[in-house]
Amino acid sequence: MKSNIKDLFDLSGRTAIITGGGTHLGTAMAIALGQLGAAVYIASRRAELCETVADDLRAQGIDATGLGCDVSDEKQVEALVQRVMTDHDRLDVFICNAGGSFTTSYPPDGSVKEFRDTLEINLTGTYICGQAAGRAMIPAKRGSIITLGSIGATLAMDIRIYNERFSRSGPPYLAAKGGILNLTRAFAAEYGQHGITVNCVSPGQIPKDTTDAEQVETFRQMNALQRTGLPEDLVGTVALLASDAGAWITGQEIVVDGGWSIW
Repeated sequence: MKSNIKDLFDLSGRTAIITGGGTHLGTAMAIALGQLGAAVYIASRRAELCETVADDLRAQGIDATGLGCDVSDEKQVEALVQRVMTDHDRLDVFICNAGGSFTTSYPPDGSVKEFRDTLEINLTGTYICGQAAGRAMIPAKRGSIITLGSIGATLAMDIRIYNERFSRSGPPYLAAKGGILNLTRAFAAEYGQHGITVNCVSPGQIPKDTTDAEQVETFRQMNALQRTGLPEDLVGTVALLASDAGAWITGQEIVVDGGWSIW
């Protein structure tokens, strides 16, 4: 048993896949795990972007590989996992981060196609990734699967606070994230006997650089900590769950939202 707290967080010799790793939260998580010693595989549908990010990480001394992968395609996800197993013969961490919202209209005029597309990339994609990760991790009797939820997994959106320049996610996205949360618990129940932990990290509002400034200010005022989140605010929780420091945590949702959901 590791007794030094630094050793508990050390990921040297381990491998990690981060889907949706080419931008924003995914890139921040890839950097964090790489800095802790893991070989990181950054994957998304935008293969060239992932390889560009991997180049940047390699320049920082991180073992990084960028690959293309559509998480809604079982064969592509399996190929991604097999690439890691071929390179290292082990998969230690799988972060199911790929997702997004395709909602452009809302009830009562919402598009059923947009609803299905949103479920496909978020919920179905997480299911496919969780399956593939489990197949690789079960023989080794170890591993950590981390899903990305949202405060929208358990809370409806207060539509009064979104201006016309900010596209709120709407019911399809919230339904998908709610599904991810309970899927996480289901995976944890199935995989626990194999020594695999499965947990959900649910971020609050972490604006992108392109988010409207007026909207960012509204988000800031809604948080107990009186600021909006940064990608770096999420990585400590992810590092905990990915490492031996979080080995006794499974089936849980950890909300990282600056106090948004306390009232």
